[in-house]
Amino acid sequence: MRGRRYRPKPVREGEEYTVQITEISRRGDGVTRIKGLVIFVPNTRPGDRVRIVIRRVGAKYAIGEVVE
Repeated sequence: MRGRRYRPKPVREGEEYTVQITEISRRGDGVTRIKGLVIFVPNTRPGDRVRIVIRRVGAKYAIGEVVE
């Protein structure tokens, strides 16, 4: 893979974070960022401050779920 660098992801599945939702995605999910990585959080809105657990980490984004 010439020209591509491996970058470790700033989050891992199962980790918990307290985040501020800053925007909404095209699909209607809340969006936040952790060290530049986009995290989609369903059932949230901009302005929400929530505790999330990372459920899935992809190449360019992650999916979080609100912890209650």
